[in-house]
Amino acid sequence: MRFLADENFPGEAVGVLRSAGHDVVWICQSAPGVSDARVLEMALDESRILLTFDKDFGELAWRACLPAACGIILLRLPTPPAASIGATLLVRIEERNDWAGHFSVIEPGRVRMRALAKPP
Repeated sequence: MRFLADENFPGEAVGVLRSAGHDVVWICQSAPGVSDARVLEMALDESRILLTFDKDFGELAWRACLPAACGIILLRLPTPPAASIGATLLVRIEERNDWAGHFSVIEPGRVRMRALAKPP
């Protein structure tokens, strides 16, 4: 899958996903310091699913009317060691293939998904 890891996403987790064969662009490497709105634009331009711990992306996503090729995975996990975030996420993302087109929240023991609004 194609992901865009937000600046707040740990590098060790990016490494785990890349090692598993996922195409991951990490904001820390590609565009450090850009605004949340620009991060969302990058996900849209590159048809990537955004990985973040930042709840602000929920509101931005609804206003932007992201297309089905995009998506957002918001991680709401207790703060584990950075290396285990990647392993936890890898298990969850490989459980399904419908992350694109959704605002998803991964929490301990469950995943909540809501379809993103379709553009008019």
